[in-house]
Amino acid sequence: MNKKTKKIIFTLIPISLGLLLIWYSVSKLTAEDIEAIKNSFRTANYWWVMLSLLFGILSHFSRAYRWNYMLEPMGYKPKFPNTIMAVLVGYLVNLIVPRAGEIARATAISKYEDIPIEKAIGTIVSERIADVIMLLGIIATAFFLQTELLTKYLFNDKEDSSYYSYLIIGGVIILGIIFYRIAQKSSNPFFVKIREFINGLIQGVMSIFKMKKKWAFILHTIFIWLMYVLMFYVVTFALPETSNLPFGAIIVGFVVGGLSMALTNGGLGTYPVFVASAITLYDVPENPALAFGWIMWTAQTLMVLFFGGLSFIILPLYNKDKV
Repeated sequence: MNKKTKKIIFTLIPISLGLLLIWYSVSKLTAEDIEAIKNSFRTANYWWVMLSLLFGILSHFSRAYRWNYMLEPMGYKPKFPNTIMAVLVGYLVNLIVPRAGEIARATAISKYEDIPIEKAIGTIVSERIADVIMLLGIIATAFFLQTELLTKYLFNDKEDSSYYSYLIIGGVIILGIIFYRIAQKSSNPFFVKIREFINGLIQGVMSIFKMKKKWAFILHTIFIWLMYVLMFYVVTFALPETSNLPFGAIIVGFVVGGLSMALTNGGLGTYPVFVASAITLYDVPENPALAFGWIMWTAQTLMVLFFGGLSFIILPLYNKDKV
């Protein structure tokens, strides 16, 4: 099997999985369920959705500013319109081919700002390290805030679920320590890759603190992820059934939705189902929960399609002297 065939297969698998999940989730719905979901779409307050999109746009602008902080120490000062449009093009490409957005983003800035593509990719990798750390922090927050609820759900509402909570936390810590010690000493290719990944994270964190504008970079990173959480949070007010969700539910739903994005292109088919399954833990009826997931995913996807597509068209026009 050649590389081109493999690339096509790995592109089609997530899309096929997403479409399959959409068909499966819809096939389980009754006519009454479908009508209830349609009614939720009709009666939703879309002003909250518009506010969510505003937070999304602000996060993209912040990401572009943050990227410039990594390019400047190498002697490059790209025009901000090129930086933001390259970021948006990257998001657009990721909807089609997972993880190809980073290459598209680096290629765009390289073409229009004469930045070597390998250096552009290096800065994007460093950015991703900061994002992974933020995501892990939010996941840890969700786990520790909602451990008892999640374990009650997993163990069928047993009264001694708190015992399982402590058992799971202790087991994860012990397994983590054992795994780390094995990874540090093993020559197995799998553990070598894990070790390199962990070392890369550590080096990436240290490089951030050595940056000239490290605090601006850190503040932008926090701001980006705050905007992501707010994007999710404000949409809960669009439907009466989700408007009173507690903070813990927001964090759990956000984390579950974020993780679902890794399974299919842009969370196609997975995001609405995963988010719905998370917020039903908080006594939200299944149909409004599913409607909320679809409204959230549709808004995000349309935003990426619109602004990413617009950037794809405008980039060569804005830089017509370099085309």
